[in-house]
Amino acid sequence: MRPLGLAFSIAAVTALSGCNSSGSGQSVLDTLLYAGFTPPPIQETRAEDLYCPAVEVTEGGAALQSYAGGRVGDAQALRNQIALGQLARECSPGPDGATIVKVGVEGRALIGAGGTSGRFDVPLRVQIKDGDTVIANRLRQTSVTIPSGQTQGSFVFVEDGIVVPPAAANRFTIEVALARR
Repeated sequence: MRPLGLAFSIAAVTALSGCNSSGSGQSVLDTLLYAGFTPPPIQETRAEDLYCPAVEVTEGGAALQSYAGGRVGDAQALRNQIALGQLARECSPGPDGATIVKVGVEGRALIGAGGTSGRFDVPLRVQIKDGDTVIANRLRQTSVTIPSGQTQGSFVFVEDGIVVPPAAANRFTIEVALARR
């Protein structure tokens, strides 16, 4: 008869474990298992819960133009223009409350009236800032090729692994620019 009493007790505890009449968030099963204390929930930061600001273009950093013979502003002397297009970012949780940032840049190069097809260097700057304080400043070089007979070409660039410290994880900004040569 003791096994029957034990089985009945287990069934009763199991049935009551979902009940919570006190509104305290603690079930009967928690009370029995943890001596009246509910263990704190494990807090995991999910990527969708992280602060992750939109990418901004630094003033004057959206396009670069190259002119023949130093004739800046002369449409007939324009060799090429490189311009930023789509921008993207991704943030993921890092160690000890830090945030890991990945920035993607898509752009285009166009041949001007004074230019020819070929390979063009694209100097990109990615900055992470906390107010006026620069957390990360990465100057990178990529390239874009405009094939013979074409007038434009596209490039894609991704910079990842940028660590934002926990102190700035809820207020940083992301900026990109085509760096001046």
